[in-house]
Amino acid sequence: MSMVWLCPLTVDEYASMGRAVKVPRPECPSCLVPVVFWSGYWRHVRRQERERKIFIPRVRCRGCGVTHALLPAFVLARRLDAAEPVGAVIGQVAGGACGVRRAAAAAGVPYTTARSWVRRFTARAGELAVSFSALAVELGGEAVRPLPDRLRWAVAAIGAAFTAAAGLPGWAVLGRWRFACAVTGGSLIAANASSPFLIIGRRRFMPPRSS
Repeated sequence: MSMVWLCPLTVDEYASMGRAVKVPRPECPSCLVPVVFWSGYWRHVRRQERERKIFIPRVRCRGCGVTHALLPAFVLARRLDAAEPVGAVIGQVAGGACGVRRAAAAAGVPYTTARSWVRRFTARAGELAVSFSALAVELGGEAVRPLPDRLRWAVAAIGAAFTAAAGLPGWAVLGRWRFACAVTGGSLIAANASSPFLIIGRRRFMPPRSS
């Protein structure tokens, strides 16, 4: 299982620190008791056409024994590319600024890779739009009215939820796409989103389902 922490570091800063990155010790999302650090692993992240090798610590719950990977907020589960270029491509396509091919070129990623991001996000757009719009209201913001284009609606809802969350400690510095990655546990465009929860700090919020 994966947990995402609110990492304000750039990819380069994180990579240069190796295993010396100071990662906060979270609570187990199931047991709500402090976890202990339990080794970790190395993986790659791509940003601006370069791959960096980063260390991902793991933690283990003393209560239930489940282990979790602690992903920095720029890492999407089972994706090589960082959250910001993924979000930039999706946002440009959703906003009508350009097509996938031009957005991919601007992000410095293969067209087929960018196309897979947009397709996966589009497949989940209805669910994401409803979820993030409800989360915005839960955090004291305004709901985003449904739009005919679900892709555009989902992006707008993420923006509204981020605006509402920006008043909470540690969230504003992330930007909307790290925010979206963090609250979905890294599963924003995962093929299989294992949890229906959105997580804000110690709050686990189950959003309504799209129809």
